Amino acid sequence: MQKVFLCRYDELSEGQSRGFALGPEAEQDAAGSDNVFAVMKDGEIYAYKNVCPHRGINLDWQENQFLDPDGALIQCASHGALFKIETGECIAGPCAGDALTPVPVEYAQEGLYVLLAD
Repeated sequence: MQKVFLCRYDELSEGQSRGFALGPEAEQDAAGSDNVFAVMKDGEIYAYKNVCPHRGINLDWQENQFLDPDGALIQCASHGALFKIETGECIAGPCAGDALTPVPVEYAQEGLYVLLAD
């Protein structure tokens, strides 16, 4: 596993989502899209790969917009699939029963890290 710095604690607020471009493949992404995103809910940080299990496309269509209007669920901007923040499980939409791919988060004094497979 590769440990990669994600952000400082003050860069992600309660009820907020944020995307991150990480690793060498991110530099090659012509669209400039993020490949990992994080959400803070009830003081916990949840991170997932930015890939919808239905189509294999990015979940966001606007920068750092991964949540539904209420901020209660993760929403795919392409076809409206809804995912639980805590588990990544799809509860509505064409990929119901599938799930987002979680990315382990590590807390450190300087901020948050994600653990990526080598």
